[in-house]
Amino acid sequence: MNTGNIYIRFAHAADAPAIHALVRELAIFEKAPEAHTATINDYIADMEAGFFQCLVAEVAGQVVGIALYHRAYSTWRGRQMYLEDFVVAEAYRSLGIGQLLFDKVVAEARKDKCLQLKWQVLDWNTDAIRFYKRQDADIESEWLTGKLLLL
Repeated sequence: MNTGNIYIRFAHAADAPAIHALVRELAIFEKAPEAHTATINDYIADMEAGFFQCLVAEVAGQVVGIALYHRAYSTWRGRQMYLEDFVVAEAYRSLGIGQLLFDKVVAEARKDKCLQLKWQVLDWNTDAIRFYKRQDADIESEWLTGKLLLL
């Protein structure tokens, strides 16, 4: 596949449908499509409000990957960035797009003087775990994720 030039840039509101579609693809891959309830309009409103930031990877004018993140705070470490969703369309995987996106997220975290970057990965997603380990990431096994749905 000829990917041409891969262009990494910050997302804008017009990218919301493509972002939504990639998150949907991720939700299906993670066997939880019913949990993906945020709408395109939610994405636009929250992006414009600065609630999250998103990088997109474009190939030939088409968004083929995203890294959606937000700033957070750790009382133990201080400033941190949380990588909420990181996905490359299946047809574009193994072309280095994920590495370019991840490197840009790391650069943004460093620019913001964050002391750590955090994310979650499913324990059965061996490809993703391999990718993260190549980044010298520590994949924790002792912490369990808690959540409380408010609506």
